[in-house]
Amino acid sequence: MPEAERQGSGWRGGLFLIIAAFVVALDQISKLWVSSHLGLYETIPLVGCLSLTHVRNTGSAFGLFANQAFLLTLVAIVGLVVILLLYRYLSKFSILGVLALGLVFGGALGNLIDRLRFGYVTDFIDVRLWGDFHWPTFNIADSAITVGSIVLAVFIFLTFRKEGGRAPGAGS
Repeated sequence: MPEAERQGSGWRGGLFLIIAAFVVALDQISKLWVSSHLGLYETIPLVGCLSLTHVRNTGSAFGLFANQAFLLTLVAIVGLVVILLLYRYLSKFSILGVLALGLVFGGALGNLIDRLRFGYVTDFIDVRLWGDFHWPTFNIADSAITVGSIVLAVFIFLTFRKEGGRAPGAGS
């Protein structure tokens, strides 16, 4: 591997780790604050349709697969390995890919930490869409996974579009 490429992958690896660590730290600190300052199901209105509501989610997104801790833990671990494999490939091409994967990895790790420690994930961001209809409560890790996934999809779309439908780096 040429020296310039090795140096480039070093700072990208550092960026990936910094993003993931920042997401995990922010996620865990926010969950600790909510758990220590709000009783279970207690709500603090913030602004407009946004509130903090302390809930425990034993399932995945939208409460699917409730009380399936082993399955969700296994899926999270496999997901983290897949992200690391994607990182190994995508980090060579774009800082956008590194950013996206760092967000997804940090979010997945943050929720996995909760699931392993408590058997559930602490959620607290509560958005009322209209009337009494609320979006399912979520947390910082969920937000990072969502934003990272959208950025990753955009990155892949733009990369394939630029490469004429071929995988980046693929020969003619």
